[in-house]
Amino acid sequence: MSLFSWKPGSLFPANEIAVDLGTANTLIYVRGEGIVLNEPSVVAIEKSTGRIKGIGLEAKRMLGRTPDGILAVRPMKDGVIADFDVTEKMLRYFLSTIINKHVFRVKPKVIVCVPSGITEVEKRAVRDSAQSAGAKEVYMVAEPMAAAIGVGLPIETPTGNMVIDIGGGTTEIAVIALSGIVSDTSIRTGGDEMDTAIVQFMRKNYSLLIGEPTAERIKIEIGSAAPVGDEQEMEVKGRDLVSGIPKTVRVHSSEVREAIQEPVQQIVDAVRRALEITPPELASDIVDRGIVMTGGGALIRGLDALLAAETGLPIHVDEDPLTCVVRGTGRILDDPEKYRSVLST
Repeated sequence: MSLFSWKPGSLFPANEIAVDLGTANTLIYVRGEGIVLNEPSVVAIEKSTGRIKGIGLEAKRMLGRTPDGILAVRPMKDGVIADFDVTEKMLRYFLSTIINKHVFRVKPKVIVCVPSGITEVEKRAVRDSAQSAGAKEVYMVAEPMAAAIGVGLPIETPTGNMVIDIGGGTTEIAVIALSGIVSDTSIRTGGDEMDTAIVQFMRKNYSLLIGEPTAERIKIEIGSAAPVGDEQEMEVKGRDLVSGIPKTVRVHSSEVREAIQEPVQQIVDAVRRALEITPPELASDIVDRGIVMTGGGALIRGLDALLAAETGLPIHVDEDPLTCVVRGTGRILDDPEKYRSVLST
């Protein structure tokens, strides 16, 4: 059935789910209840049989700790599906968890958030995964559009609104007006690249091998994109690449800032490119209104100050940037007539 052939008010009757299928985390929103699931996008698999040993937080705890026979993987890479079979199993598990708790009259309709730069092949993979996992019908919305709706920007007006959504695998920058994306820039750089940069820095400067979970903890605890107040230190434990035995080193926040400089600069350059292609009338609106930052990457200390210094524009970070995208998709479910034009099939 065509999206636009439905009668007003019948777009999403009473069995609607919104999914933010992210590289780092998967969030699910059920209409009338809010966010009901927030789990890491990680799956632990038994190599020999392909059996699932753990999904979500349970599997994330296994990252870097599994025996030879078990592999903990992230089936989403750069915001899109890297392993179709594993993503399908993960999505099926998450959706079945929600569906089993709710008595839906029929299979639920699902809106999935996708990167704005997604290809048709990648869209098909998302659609097929959601349908295989139990969705009756699947609609998609671009992540920066969902993020803009989530923070309450007036996307339906002719006024220009600019959003930077920094996720685990992608950074999406979009200028939105009249319920459409006027210009957008999408780069496959996000929080994961910062974690990788920290792993490489520790290997090169300290001959210390650490895993991605440790790198993520370093980034969260003392990482920053620009100098912010008191500098900090923390102990980091890993394996000495020379002796092969475990050791502990102390790392300074200025070193972490140096380590993540390259991915941070890529984000800054992408914001500049997005501003360069923004129509002048909308650019004047952005000068007045500023730019809104969402996504987990918005929590990197000093990143808003760095972007403000580089662009000369006010930068606003949402109070809960991690849930902006799924909150926006939830608003689409709550008011389908207002937002129907932002959805695609």
